[in-house]
Amino acid sequence: MKESLYKRIARELVQSIASGKYPVGTLLPPEMELCEQFDVSRHTIREALRDITEQGLIVRRKGIGTLIVEKKSDSAMNHPLASLEDLLFLANNNLRVVKKIDEVVADEELSQVIGGVPGSRWLHIASIREDGAKKDAPICWTDSYTRLIYDKIRRLVRSDPYALISELIEKHYGVKSEEVRQTITAVGVSPKIAKVLGVEPGSPALRIVRRYVDRHGETFETTVSIHPADRYACSIVLKPQA
Repeated sequence: MKESLYKRIARELVQSIASGKYPVGTLLPPEMELCEQFDVSRHTIREALRDITEQGLIVRRKGIGTLIVEKKSDSAMNHPLASLEDLLFLANNNLRVVKKIDEVVADEELSQVIGGVPGSRWLHIASIREDGAKKDAPICWTDSYTRLIYDKIRRLVRSDPYALISELIEKHYGVKSEEVRQTITAVGVSPKIAKVLGVEPGSPALRIVRRYVDRHGETFETTVSIHPADRYACSIVLKPQA
């Protein structure tokens, strides 16, 4: 059977990615540039990009372009988390699906986790990150807490489902993360979250709390993520100080 035109273009682009012409973390040329390069219609290019997306080699970001990503293994996602850029890369690979948005008042227990004071009000966003290859087995459940002044986030988390919330706050409010304080503990999955993640209640998981801190040392967002043990591996490189 003769290879379709879009399949041939997809194959050539995949070969270019594999050869390093388009390294992981960079963008493919814009659609119109690819149309000129291959002398085809925009529809054909979009079909080729859809094919490559299904292979897990690229993700398409509105307003940014087509990003080359590292193809994930079938068993678990292994990714280093040594910098803020690593967190951005992690988000680019997994679609956020919002489950709930509301406002909460932090009690003493919650305030200790998210870095606020008891009685303070926060915007709460509950979501999952889907695995493109296994949509019935989400990567994680995340509860995000941000200051109420970032009210636009209610809309932005749905319109830009790949971006980190901290990334959206920086883009629309000018508040930048100077550091992320991360704590990882082993937990059992609660019955409510277990149902959404498709695992047994009480099964092992990693609980990752990340506090996003601005240049004044103030926490402007905290995320609490539950990762089933078999769907995530955190790799950290330790080096001796000079």
